Amino acid sequence: MLAAAELPEVGTATGAASLAWLLFALPALGALVLFVAGRRADAWGHLLGVLTVVASFVVGLVIFFETVALDPAQRTREISLYDWISVGALHVDFGLRVDPLSMTFVLLITGVGALIHIYSTGYMKHDPGRRRFFAQLNLFVAAMLLLVLGNNFVMLYLGWEGVGLASYLLIGYYQDRPSAATAAKKAFLMNRVGDVGLAIAIFLLWSNLGTLEYTQVFERIGTLDSGTILAIAVLLLLGACGKSGQFPLQSWLPDAMEGPTPVSALIHAATMVTAGVYLIARTNPIYNLTETGRLVVALVGLITVLIGAIIGCAYDDIKKVLAYSTVSQIGYMMLAVGLGPAGYALGIFHLLTHGFFKAGLFLGAGSVMHAMNDDVDMRRYGGLARYMPITFVTFGLGYLSLIGFPFFSGYFSKDAIIESAFTQPGWQGWVFGGMATLAAGITAFYMTRLMLMTFFGEKRWQNLKAADGSDYHPHESPSSMTVPMIVLAFGSVFAGFLLYNNHVLYDWLAPSLGPLEEHEGGAIPHALVPWIVVAFSAVGVLIAILTVGRHRVPVERPEPVSLPVRAARRDLYANAVNETLIARPGTWLARFLVFVDNRGVDGVINGTAALLGGSSGRLRRLQTGFVRSYALSILGGGVLVVAALLAVRFS
Repeated sequence: MLAAAELPEVGTATGAASLAWLLFALPALGALVLFVAGRRADAWGHLLGVLTVVASFVVGLVIFFETVALDPAQRTREISLYDWISVGALHVDFGLRVDPLSMTFVLLITGVGALIHIYSTGYMKHDPGRRRFFAQLNLFVAAMLLLVLGNNFVMLYLGWEGVGLASYLLIGYYQDRPSAATAAKKAFLMNRVGDVGLAIAIFLLWSNLGTLEYTQVFERIGTLDSGTILAIAVLLLLGACGKSGQFPLQSWLPDAMEGPTPVSALIHAATMVTAGVYLIARTNPIYNLTETGRLVVALVGLITVLIGAIIGCAYDDIKKVLAYSTVSQIGYMMLAVGLGPAGYALGIFHLLTHGFFKAGLFLGAGSVMHAMNDDVDMRRYGGLARYMPITFVTFGLGYLSLIGFPFFSGYFSKDAIIESAFTQPGWQGWVFGGMATLAAGITAFYMTRLMLMTFFGEKRWQNLKAADGSDYHPHESPSSMTVPMIVLAFGSVFAGFLLYNNHVLYDWLAPSLGPLEEHEGGAIPHALVPWIVVAFSAVGVLIAILTVGRHRVPVERPEPVSLPVRAARRDLYANAVNETLIARPGTWLARFLVFVDNRGVDGVINGTAALLGGSSGRLRRLQTGFVRSYALSILGGGVLVVAALLAVRFS
């Protein structure tokens, strides 16, 4: 039997917290109205979509300030809306958990989500399916809020699958494009692989503990043996890898760029890809009891950090570079939560700062695409800083935050993770800290390359034609797009300092994640780590300037290329590995089972039916209706009986 960590007291939600159901109900209602109203809502559907998410953000702020005013020991509260499932011994409430962790995600999801909704009013202005787009955005936000607010694993799973459905719809929004349909299907299927792991983990919890309520699970988890706890931890991690695009299930996430740019910002910045990090952080009492489980989480995060950074160097598609940057940055978060009590809060810290600067970067990329006839090839950009000053400044601030420029948001959060990694015992300190530092340098390289190819250098678009045959006319985006970018840019600059100062965030999250454990010493002294990380980042920037900034960028991609570049452009053969180890054997197995079903199962059934049918048909011919035929049959039968008796008598 293992000892469980100290758990917070759970009270009943009162006051504003009792209205927490409005957080997900408002965007869900907006989605329902827009789906049902159909084309009648084309003129005002986008406004309803924005209004519902903004209203949800306001409700979240009210609950947040009420929670802050409470004593830390009283900040974890639950509300049961109704008895949802009652089958035998299984009783599941449709209940919500309002605590510092869930409220942190609520503000991030609704705040950044509202900005993305506002941005989308301008970006999707001329799209004929804009109402459908906002309905799907609302559905996504509602499902994500349900995921983080649920007070049991079944509620989490409901939101988890809702997010998967909404992301499938949004990634495949351009239904007439085969590439978009393929990307949506790929994301859906690869997420199902992770979802199987989460489902089995939930089954194990129920079969061993007899409950799925967070409070009761965390109280009883220490009664299980270490092997069962490790199995549950690894299966939960598999679910997290699917949603957060972590190794080995990361290849769906860059393909998700086929959706509209606001979708990329919503999925890759503040919502879906952070669900896996939330799952590990929420179940921290389970991971606190298995050191091996935490090690596996940290190793998966570290591998993903390096994979994302390496592949990000090879792409010319601005959205895919940012997508692999997200893969890498989520890897930092997974590495952090894999460090246990020394990293849970650090992972959430980086998640918050990443929500600001990555959402800003994606919206900035959308602004560039808006100005360049939806062209995503950076080789066809160049010199855009002069034509798009607001986009350039806001994007540049997000870039500086991402590469960890001193005193920007990413500097505080990413360096804190690397510092904590270096404090791990033995080889872990050197490997975790060293590889994370190397990835920081690679990140600085590919992001500087993106900046140089997009905003600096010669205007490579001047003598080119867009895909529709028109000329390029770069211009700044409308205020509906630039205002959200400006707001996110402020977060990219100041959010890190505000959250880091006086350990505000760490103290706030302590009731949910436990106090942050800070260790002295380690592989490298704490005071040196920021200098080393900044030095590696500076080297990455310098290499980018020397290799890209001081050379002419060819409009066409040069061929042939070296083996490392070719491997990176093929996603380090992740798709080939998945095809060889999973997809193709799965196809062969399906074909074999179909053959067995057709020739085996169906063959036996159809053969038996044919035998009986044929036999009955032949026997039916004996029924002629003539008395003489029946008399002859009786006579023949009598002769056979007499012959048989005589044979027995004289034998």
